[in-house]
This record gives sequence, C-alpha cells and structure tokens, in this order.
Amino acid sequence: MILLKLFFAFFKIGIFSIGGGYVMLPLIEKEIITNHGWLTVAEFVDIVAIAEMTPGPIAINSATYIGYRTAGFFGSAAATAGVVMPSLLLVLLAASILKRFYQNEWVQAGFGGLRPAVVALITGAAIFIGRTAVTDLAAAIIAAGALLLLLKTRLHPILVLVLAALGGIIIYL
Repeated sequence: MILLKLFFAFFKIGIFSIGGGYVMLPLIEKEIITNHGWLTVAEFVDIVAIAEMTPGPIAINSATYIGYRTAGFFGSAAATAGVVMPSLLLVLLAASILKRFYQNEWVQAGFGGLRPAVVALITGAAIFIGRTAVTDLAAAIIAAGALLLLLKTRLHPILVLVLAALGGIIIYL
C-alpha cells in the first residue's frame, strides 16, 4: 500500500510542477510532510541538500531519496516512477502529435521562434546564477577561463570543471 501511496503522491507532484525541480519543492514538502507525515521538516531539508549535491534533476533525486527513506528500494522506485511518469506521458503525447505535423509550416515557424527563446532562457539563467557565483575578480577570472577553454579547445566539460576547481584551490587557499 505504501508503494502505491508513494507513486501517486509523486505522480501528483509531477503533474502540477510545471517549471522544474525547484517549483516542486513546496509541493513535495506539503505532500510528504503535511499530508502523509513521512518525514520531518529537518529530514526534508537534509534530503533537499543531498538532492542538490548529487547529479541529476532535484525532483527525481528528492523522489528517489524520499521513497528510499520511506519504503526502501521499492519505495524509491515507486516515487521516482511517479514523479517521472507525467513528463514521460506528456513527451510521448507531444512526440506523437509532432510526428504527424512536424513538416507543417506553422509548426516549423513555431520552432523557429522557440529556438532563440530557449537560448534566451538559458542565457537568463546563466546571468542569474552568475550574479551569485561570480562575486569577485578571482571568480570572474575562473569563469572567463572556463568559458574560453570550452569555446576554444576540445577539452571535455568535466576536465574544465576539474581545472576550475584546481584554480579555485590555488586562488582561494
């Protein structure tokens, strides 16, 4: 029974959380703490911290961890499946519709407008995050160096991150 409750709790969160993982946090908090009492507020805050530190979307990481904490391995599978299912169904529906109409000039024109808008959204997010992350000259130098390495060389992004971390150790220690 707990597995179904986990699945449907996170399915509901997945349906009503348009806008990304951080939008889901208040819904997760209400559903998990208030409605079901599966975690305390302190446990929830710890889970959010862990979910932010690990690779992957925060909503999926949170669902996986909360599910595991609540009902073990199968709980993590149920919660993760629940939070992913609405997006999966929506993408499958959109793909089936787009497959039929992708060559349509109206659809192509729409994508012509979406592509630059996506670039603008990514740029806006980068500027927003940059204001928080680049707070001094050293951070600006590291950011500019990383950007130059990404644009001018064939270095793997993970290597650029490692080099930036090493630069931070050298500069800030």
